[in-house]
Amino acid sequence: MNQHLKQLIDLSKVDMEIDAFEPQIEQANYKYEAALAQKKSIDSDVENLTKEIRDEELKKHKNELHLQELSQKLEDNSRKGSEIKTEREMKSLQLEEEIAKEQVTFANEEIARLEKIIEAKKEQIAVAKTSLQEIESKLELVKSEVDEKLQVITKARQEVFVKKEKLLATMNQKGLAFYQKIRRWAKNTTVVAVQDQACMGCHMIIGDKIYADIIKADEITTCPHCGRILHVEKAED
Repeated sequence: MNQHLKQLIDLSKVDMEIDAFEPQIEQANYKYEAALAQKKSIDSDVENLTKEIRDEELKKHKNELHLQELSQKLEDNSRKGSEIKTEREMKSLQLEEEIAKEQVTFANEEIARLEKIIEAKKEQIAVAKTSLQEIESKLELVKSEVDEKLQVITKARQEVFVKKEKLLATMNQKGLAFYQKIRRWAKNTTVVAVQDQACMGCHMIIGDKIYADIIKADEITTCPHCGRILHVEKAED
């Protein structure tokens, strides 16, 4: 087999090994990222609930101020009762008192309703914070596990990088540039085997003459259909 072709086959295998580390890293990080996303979601819920409580407390405070004003108005009307001189004034004062009392009732009911809402939201925050403590404890454990896995992966990947550097140092630069040009679009199918006289990159049938050249492996041969670098496995040969 042509030495340059053998180097390209070896390089493609090394590149596939390197690329295989990415899903391993993603898988190792997934559990931690999922727990972290859950923590952020609960943090956001607590923040939103806290804001909602502030809004409800502001509404409650406004109703309490209104209630004080109504109470004061009823007291003033009570004092005015001794100063009434006509029946018309009496009816007018009675109407004001009825309206004020209705508003007092409504304000008290609204305050009671808002207090229930505030209490319910505080309970939700308490539950959320309990979950948050559990997740934070879990995060520390998961982070430790992930770091341990990543150390193993990083060590293994570094060994493959070293292997690639040694291989690159011995390679013909023209052939390497040709390989890298194809790899930009073909990725890990830059160098593929031919099986049953078909390119395993595009799965198109190879003509007899080109297939014979591939079997001889005296030179680097590319697929006439897709342009990938072709070779024949030993069993096929």
